[in-house]
This record gives sequence, C-alpha cells and structure tokens, in this order.
Amino acid sequence: LDLHHRFSAPVRRWWPERGTVEYYAALARHDLALRGRALVTFSGGNETLAISSLGFLHYATVMVGTPGLSFLVALDTGSDLFWLPCDCSSCAPEFEFSIYSPSTSVTSQAVLCNSSSCQSKCSRGPYCPYEVAYVSADTSSSGYLVEDVLSLTTEDELVQAPIMFGCGQVQTGSFLDAAAPNGLFGLGMEKLSVPSILASAGLISNSFSMCFGSDGVGRISFGDQGSSDQEQTPFNLKSTYNISVTGVAVGNSITADFSALVDSGTSFTYLADPAYTFISQSFNARVKDKRDPNIPFEYCYHISSNNISRQLPDISLTTKGGGQFPVSDPIVLLTTQQRENVYCLALVKSSNLNIIGQNFMTGLRIVFDRERMVLGWKKFNCDVEESNPLPVNPRNPSPSPTLSPKSYSPEA
Repeated sequence: LDLHHRFSAPVRRWWPERGTVEYYAALARHDLALRGRALVTFSGGNETLAISSLGFLHYATVMVGTPGLSFLVALDTGSDLFWLPCDCSSCAPEFEFSIYSPSTSVTSQAVLCNSSSCQSKCSRGPYCPYEVAYVSADTSSSGYLVEDVLSLTTEDELVQAPIMFGCGQVQTGSFLDAAAPNGLFGLGMEKLSVPSILASAGLISNSFSMCFGSDGVGRISFGDQGSSDQEQTPFNLKSTYNISVTGVAVGNSITADFSALVDSGTSFTYLADPAYTFISQSFNARVKDKRDPNIPFEYCYHISSNNISRQLPDISLTTKGGGQFPVSDPIVLLTTQQRENVYCLALVKSSNLNIIGQNFMTGLRIVFDRERMVLGWKKFNCDVEESNPLPVNPRNPSPSPTLSPKSYSPEA
C-alpha cells in the first residue's frame, strides 16, 4: 500500500490546475473534510487594530491587485461593499495611503453595465456604477465596480482570490477625515461582500470570526465557525446581522424586547429607550467618581483612581435563546481641552436604531455564522504572537484624543 502526502505530486495530478479557483475550492473542500473547517486570513496576517485617531474602528491591512498594493481598511459588518480610494476626485487628503488604479493592476477588470454582476442602473459610460450612503450624516462612497484579486493565505499557501469591489472615486463626510480614509471592507451578508464571494467560490465555509482585544489588537479569520462551548443566538434577518435582546442587566436586570444590529463599523453602542435609560442611569448610580456634564457623551466622569475597572458595574445582555452577552469594556477614555482625563459610558441614545457597536464586543471572539444563521461569542484572548504588519504600534497606543463639545461627536 503506497502512502502519499495530500500535497505530494502523485496526488496533485488529479487536482485542478494549480492557481485556479477550482484548485483552491478543491483544497478547501479537502481541508473541510479532514478538519471540519478551513481558515483563511489576509496575506499579511489575521491581525486587526483599533485606531482611535481614525474613528475608533478596527483596521486590517489587505493586499489587492497584481502587483499587490496594500491598503489599511476599516472592517465593517454593517455594510456589504468593499471599496478602495481609486482614481480619486474626492478622497481623504491628509493621509499618505495607497490609491488604487485599475490601470496599474494587470488582473483588474471593470464590471460592465451589461454584466450579470451589475445590479445598478447605468446612465453614464459603460461601467457599472455604485453609490453607498452610510448612517453618519453626509457620509458616502461612489464610483464604479471592478474585479481584481485579493491576496489571502491558508495554512498551506497563498491564495489569489478573485473578488469584486468598488473603485471609490468620490468619498464624502467622515470618509474625508476621521473614518476609513483608505477604504472600507464590507463584511455583510449580501452576495457582493467578500465573505459571500469567498464562500460561493468554495474557498471557505460560510462563516467568519472577529476578535476584539482590550488593548486594541484583534483578529479576523474567514471560515471560522466557532466552538461548541460558545454562546449563541439566531439572526432575525437574512440580510443583516440582526439579533433579539430579551433582557438587560447592570447589577439588577430587567426584561427587554428589542432587536439590534451587530456592527463592527459603528464605534460605540446605540440604544433607544427604555434600554438606554436603564443602562445609563443604573451605571451612573453605581459609579463613585465625579460626573462631568460638559462632554458629548451623556455620562462622563473624572478619573480619581488608577484602576477604574474595579468600580465599574457589570453589564450584560440576554439574547433570544438565553445566551448571556457580557460587556467587559463599556467605557472610552478621553482627554478634555483642560488636559483632564475622563472616562465615559460609550453609549449613545438613539431615537430608533439599536446597534451593538465595536466597544461592546471587546474581549470577545464574535462568530458570524451565515451558514447556520447564528451569532456566536466567547470570552477570548486576542493577543497575536506574530509581528504586526499594521503601520501603528498597538503596544504603545497614542494618547487619548482631546475633545470638546464642538470638535468631537460620538455620532461621527
């Protein structure tokens, strides 16, 4: 009986041609059969980093095109389209980041209006246009769709995955300064999102995870379906990561009944009443530090202790099915114009939208399992042993941002 390694030449003779989508699909299926799942990450690693100066969002370095060009993109589970600043007429002017251009990548191809991939109405030129407006006021991205390769890596080798994304010629609002100046990586459920494209090609199982560390370092892994000991709750909709909350606890607990979007692209958490008032007032009743009313967040306090966490009350959400979603880091540290250090309950009152933002996910590995249509989570250590390729040192974070009522707004 001859034994051969699964990647040896005799076995590879029966595989599809190396480098094709069919080849990587076969590789993924083979790994899934052996290990139950195949994990895929960005070619530069699976590290992510929260950058306070760029909108308090988590960013990752991605490589696109041939030859590959690196971009520092914000990771957003609340939207679908991946877009990059591209042949810009209006892009962020203050940053020295890469700009994508289809003419410089030999694997780039514009999506034409008559393509089956184009779902937009074409009124100008032959290329398929796109325009995406975001919840933040006057924030949008527009341009046309292109196809190119995204550099990914499995446990075994590099993958050049064909994807579709937006050539973002015009950005407005927060994209011009505070948030996602070098592109936004939509991780939503629609067919045009990168996780959907990778799953459709058979490169990954239809799931991914994100981990948000307390020090700002995190991870993202495509194909991760979580673990058997995680908490979980079903998604309400087939188009967004929307879950049901049945209870809220801050020391005491109350029954609740609302749905919320789980959105890594929203820095802070937004809740409407009665949940907002219950959490904020219960939090305030248990905090001993002096409150500062002159800051955009409603509940902010002067720091009087070196260890704030010891005096903060525990916050948790009960989800449909009984899963307890713990909130380990509900605050944000800021510096006033008078150079005083304060901390705020990073919760914003909303008139109708309920959004579990990035800050409430800290300390957890969140699994977006689109195959089983569930959200999973588990307390997790996100420390990354490898060197971090991002152009910021997470172990030496920048000072807390200085703010004033005029210059800082949590809504932005």
